[in-house]
Amino acid sequence: MGGLAAALSLLAVVLLAVGGLHGVSRLLRVSAQPLSAVPFGSGLEPAEHAVSRFHVRWYTVTMLFLAFDMEMVFMYPWTRVVSAVGPGAVIEMFVFLGILFAGVTYAWREGALRWT
Repeated sequence: MGGLAAALSLLAVVLLAVGGLHGVSRLLRVSAQPLSAVPFGSGLEPAEHAVSRFHVRWYTVTMLFLAFDMEMVFMYPWTRVVSAVGPGAVIEMFVFLGILFAGVTYAWREGALRWT
């Protein structure tokens, strides 16, 4: 029964702490009034709503960016271990780069990078 009492007392302490932090944040907040001016966006008035839909081509560009981002994530540690592993690491990296190049070539051929 001692473990249950300890767990309940820990839960009570956490709930009191969260409630206290919430109360302090309500007391110290600046204002609950909405903004009277729009956020600054390069000096231009917003042309559309902030949560408007994006064109589907941006998702393809995002996926290409993530592919190249993952390439860099794998290439940085590879440069550290290439001397220890030997020629096998070089071959594996060029196979990986070849797969990425094939993906970019496919996306280019399908028109994913065309903006018109």
